[in-house]
Amino acid sequence: MSILNLHPQLLMGMPNAGELVITLLIIVVLFGGKKIPELAKGLGKGIREFNDAKDGIKNEIETGMKDKEKIQAPNSTSGNA
Repeated sequence: MSILNLHPQLLMGMPNAGELVITLLIIVVLFGGKKIPELAKGLGKGIREFNDAKDGIKNEIETGMKDKEKIQAPNSTSGNA
């Protein structure tokens, strides 16, 4: 049984090697060889900033949840005593 029989929807959107080469050539022609490293650097910086912001929000949420648990824990034990 081949992968085409299992998941044909997965392969419809995937580019083949020829399409990738043509896409890379178009990028080189449009931006030039000197601009590609600058574009890659900017893309990497953007991804890094996005991940830093995502981690910051995640840490804030986790800290808030821990603080809430600390506040609620003494109240729940004092009510049963």
